[in-house]
Amino acid sequence: MGNVRIVTDSTSDIPRQVRERLGITMVPLKVHFGEDTYQDAVTIEAEQFYSKLKSSSALPTTSQPSPVEFSEVYERLLEEDPEGPIISIHLAAILSGTYQSATIAQSMLEDGDGDIAVVDSKSASYGIGMQVVKAAELAAAGESKEVILAELERLRSGVQLYFLVDTLDYLHKGGRIGRASAVLGSLLNIKPILSLDENGGVYSVDKVRGSKKAVSRIVAMLKDSFGDDPVGMVMAWTDVPGSAAELEERLKAEMNVQETGYTTVGSVIGTHTGPGTSAVFMYRV
Repeated sequence: MGNVRIVTDSTSDIPRQVRERLGITMVPLKVHFGEDTYQDAVTIEAEQFYSKLKSSSALPTTSQPSPVEFSEVYERLLEEDPEGPIISIHLAAILSGTYQSATIAQSMLEDGDGDIAVVDSKSASYGIGMQVVKAAELAAAGESKEVILAELERLRSGVQLYFLVDTLDYLHKGGRIGRASAVLGSLLNIKPILSLDENGGVYSVDKVRGSKKAVSRIVAMLKDSFGDDPVGMVMAWTDVPGSAAELEERLKAEMNVQETGYTTVGSVIGTHTGPGTSAVFMYRV
């Protein structure tokens, strides 16, 4: 039995150097600006994407990889090591057809060809990435597919994440909120605090006026959840590195933070949240 191989998609927002170090295979989603199509994190990086997004009059669209694209990846990995199991971890099924494409690809393989587990992360951005990185670390340590899947379930239930968006325009353009709510929210400086439910669906946890109140509310909610327990966190942003600095400083000052990581929210998630978005992903260590 070979080592477990880990596959994910580009919405996991794992920095390229981390993917390469851990041997994670990434299948990109696509971003469409009019007739121009780009592969997320392959032919368009986050910095290029946000520059184009700000200058574009129309919201870009996104699409998931096809089952054929996934099957080609699975077949290549199985050719390299027919005995090595594969764990394929993807964007929440409620948010995208990516998980379904991977599942169809798995079913396209001939019976008996490969041991593949397709996992619905029930999350987005580094909520997926955290699971993928943990799986890859366990795989590198020689753990079995069963042990890794059990650890993913434990990790998934323990992560909390909150997003703050700079403008409500992109949520409106993407159909998440109505025009009246977007206009009124902008006029009143309303900052919705967003999270994901148990299936990975986006919902508004709270709405406050102003960024400082939003930061204070997130800190309070995380303290309620984790108390004085040792925690790790990953800070994420779209086009402005360090835009979550105030939140990070408050959390480090008021909670028992043992480890901190950083990442950029990529093109696909950024299409729906817009520039100026920041996020925190927190877990027990």
